[in-house]
Amino acid sequence: MIAFLLSPVGRWTVGTLAAILLLFGAYAYVDHRGYARAEVHYKARIAAEHAAAVTARNAEVERQAARQNEAKAREAERIAEMQAEADQLTKQIEELQREASEDPDAGRTALGATSVRRINQIR
Repeated sequence: MIAFLLSPVGRWTVGTLAAILLLFGAYAYVDHRGYARAEVHYKARIAAEHAAAVTARNAEVERQAARQNEAKAREAERIAEMQAEADQLTKQIEELQREASEDPDAGRTALGATSVRRINQIR
């Protein structure tokens, strides 16, 4: 066995095997570094996309909240207007009822001028 390793064919065989192992080791090292670089690259890309999605989601939530607040303000304003109109109508009804109760011709079958005026105010 030792004689074979010392012969030119043996040295060539051992050298070839060593070169193959060296090339295989270099390939494995370079290939692993390529995967490691790709991993770092795509993790950074995914993190950037995730951050962009979070930013977009937050912006959309803020936009929706602003629109909802605007709608609530318009709704409150309209409710206040409607309440003022309702109060005004209530006062008008009370005034007309008071006038009707004070009308000396309230028991008559025909309508007097004051009754017609009160009816026309309701329209």
